[in-house]
Amino acid sequence: MFYSLSGKLAHTEPGAAMVDVGGVTFKCLTSMGTLRALPPLGERVTLYTHLNVREDALDLFGFASQSELNCFKLLTAISGVGPKVGLAILSEMSPETVALAAAAGDAKRFTRASGVGAKLAQRIVLELKDKVKSLSAAGFDWEGPEPGGVSASGNAAQAVEALTTLGYSPSDAAAVVGRLDSALPTEELIREALKIFGTGMK
Repeated sequence: MFYSLSGKLAHTEPGAAMVDVGGVTFKCLTSMGTLRALPPLGERVTLYTHLNVREDALDLFGFASQSELNCFKLLTAISGVGPKVGLAILSEMSPETVALAAAAGDAKRFTRASGVGAKLAQRIVLELKDKVKSLSAAGFDWEGPEPGGVSASGNAAQAVEALTTLGYSPSDAAAVVGRLDSALPTEELIREALKIFGTGMK
């Protein structure tokens, strides 16, 4: 229903940001990651939004970047990960860190978030890794050279795999990572790739 909100940042509190759009102030539930990225009160801000419809409420979630919103949607699609837990994870981990932890099978990293026990952390890792496996089964070869000149080893390959856990197609992820300096750390490659995706891959 809402793609994004742009307006004046009217107020913030733990777990929420209020945006004044033409005199109507919207309360957006959000992560600590987004709160840290917000401008000072009174300045213009854009939040990418997701409307969660429940029987007794309409909850609007807002994020400073499309990558964080996409990561939130991926997480909350996992059984046992509701919006509250999704925000808790993104308050402890960036989308890049979520992707890297899932790709590496590092379930313990997710248990740092409030409400995430060992069993749920394992489920998160398994379901996100299954996305990578299903893409490979569909014909994307992780063992050979990737499109765009990305080799199947090293930081670039890890970045491509991590990006697929965030919902990007392997071919798109490989093409974008292939334009970057493969000597960069994996997390930096992911961050730069997300910036390119955010600008429409121009």
